[in-house]
Amino acid sequence: MARNFQGLRVQGDAIVDPSGTPVILRGVGLGGWMNMENFITGYPANESAMREAVGAVLGRERADAFFERLLDRFFTREDAAFLAGLGVNCVRLPINQRHFESDAEPFKWLSRGFDRLAGVIELLGAHGIYSVIDLHAVPGSQNQHWHSDNATHEAAFWKHPHFMERATALWVELALRFAGNPWVAGYNLLNEPADPTGAVVGPWHTRTVAAVREADPDHIVFLDGNTYSTDFSSFGDPVPNAVYACHDYARDGMAFGGPYEGDRGKLEATFLKRTAYQRQTGTPIWVGEFGPVYTGVPELDEPRYALLQDQLALYASYGAGWSLWTYKDVGLQGLVYASPSSFYLRLFGEFMGKKARLGVDSWGSTDREQADVMEPLHALIAREFPAWEPYPWDARSTTDDLVRHLLFAQAMLPEYAAYFRGLDDDGLDALADSFSLAACVRRDQLCDIVTSATYAIS
Repeated sequence: MARNFQGLRVQGDAIVDPSGTPVILRGVGLGGWMNMENFITGYPANESAMREAVGAVLGRERADAFFERLLDRFFTREDAAFLAGLGVNCVRLPINQRHFESDAEPFKWLSRGFDRLAGVIELLGAHGIYSVIDLHAVPGSQNQHWHSDNATHEAAFWKHPHFMERATALWVELALRFAGNPWVAGYNLLNEPADPTGAVVGPWHTRTVAAVREADPDHIVFLDGNTYSTDFSSFGDPVPNAVYACHDYARDGMAFGGPYEGDRGKLEATFLKRTAYQRQTGTPIWVGEFGPVYTGVPELDEPRYALLQDQLALYASYGAGWSLWTYKDVGLQGLVYASPSSFYLRLFGEFMGKKARLGVDSWGSTDREQADVMEPLHALIAREFPAWEPYPWDARSTTDDLVRHLLFAQAMLPEYAAYFRGLDDDGLDALADSFSLAACVRRDQLCDIVTSATYAIS
């Protein structure tokens, strides 16, 4: 037990340091690292399916070597120093349970995953940056989409006690290993849960908080609301030393929304709805994810930068911390992104163009791709099944998920993997190295906005 713990804790509606001074966590999420996502690194479908497809082409040993090098290059000491220079004091670290145990041998821990996570926490701490460990993908998937490494549109996690027990057990192991580490801000127990019944998500968190606190009674626990961190009605009274983290994506900042026309009242109304639980219970407000996507076209991006600035000003006015999504990618949303001249973008550029044309990635889609195919289908669904109201959103988005984001995406997996065929080891290294900071382009306006917000006096 780490009873001499000198890290952060919750005091009333604030996070405070050991002296009792409030600390507002302002930072970024490290999406695409220990939990890969299709729009971040350019592949189709979900991570496990992509890895399997690439492994079938390269062989398991060479594929593993490539992915390990990619993880090594994706975040290094240079990245930590870069973020420190922006004034960031927190990085949310999304992890996939596959790095820590396998389906073939559940409850048998894989040291390599823990060592990798600990290494980046150490790098960040050396630059004065806290880490929030975020369990982003669990066995069975806790939500209906790709970012929980889900190959389907069903969140099987909530139906199988075995899956839930494995996730809790991983948290106990993480807590045992990181107890007493002052640079770990806390444990984000489950990213964007989406329990259709709302009856299982609360009890799982209650059990897991209790189990974690037996191993580590000191660290903050961060709890995402149900339905993609927007609904806290399943949680009841707050537990001590906890942050209830909302996510606050604005539709006007998405490829399928907008344009943003400066309606700050609308932003505030949504934010107040999503943070009602925190304000009613007097607990800290922390926005675990938010942020627009970008196109590189100034007339499209300027309203999105304006939206981001308005959101950050709103958070400051309510004393809310935040974690912008995301740090690094292939050009949609990152503070930095792989250069178009990199080997990875030169090799996969045409392929990613096809993905965009087909609307394969949900996050970068306008929801208007392939209208000649999709609109008649949407009309048929509306006509024949008018009472269908699928969770979590609606009939139209579920149909898009099933056809474009699953069927089309999975059909593209062999095509993606085929690009690896014939590459020698130097070629694979060049692909991985495309994501090193030195090979990336800085999105200057976004970085400047973040810097202004992190250094602002609130």
